[in-house]
Amino acid sequence: MSSFIKIKILIIKIMELRPLDARFKLCIFGDGGVGKTTLVNRYITGKFEKDFKMTIGVEFYTKSLDIGDKRVSLRIWDFAGQSHAQFRNLLSNYISGASGGIFMYDITRFSTIKNIDDWFKILMKGLEDSKHKIPILLVGGKSDLENNRSVERDFAYEVAESNSLYDFIECSSITGNNIENIFISIASKMLERSSKIPYND
Repeated sequence: MSSFIKIKILIIKIMELRPLDARFKLCIFGDGGVGKTTLVNRYITGKFEKDFKMTIGVEFYTKSLDIGDKRVSLRIWDFAGQSHAQFRNLLSNYISGASGGIFMYDITRFSTIKNIDDWFKILMKGLEDSKHKIPILLVGGKSDLENNRSVERDFAYEVAESNSLYDFIECSSITGNNIENIFISIASKMLERSSKIPYND
């Protein structure tokens, strides 16, 4: 593993009431500072932590949830948003095997949604060997900062549609608005589109 990539593993131990029915690798990508890490941590812990340091490399989390009568494990890969070309090229190596993705932008910074094409090139490079198209959800972060909005919802819907993303959701890690819904949505989509994946450690 390249020393340029630092993987921090955070395992949340949850009592499993029954065996897992499926396991999915979920990649979250987008520019630095859009709120990817606070999104994941709000989902994992139920709390908002203001003083997160910007992710360097890749951080890895796991959490299980129920989708209908299925128990699903999400292996969440949080990619840093550094603009360094060498770093972004390395990211494609970590996308291989992904079952779904979340592209996240900041509703107060128009440039963070404008850069979606650059991120998709990285994503597609990492999925070159995949025979199946993965579902990707567009997420607008920091919806609590409505007064500072620079990305209108209608524009975001257009971006989602033009890039064949299956849906668009805005959220706030501060208030918790739509946090659960994001992961339920993408987990449901991955379960719907994928065959059953046996759980193996």
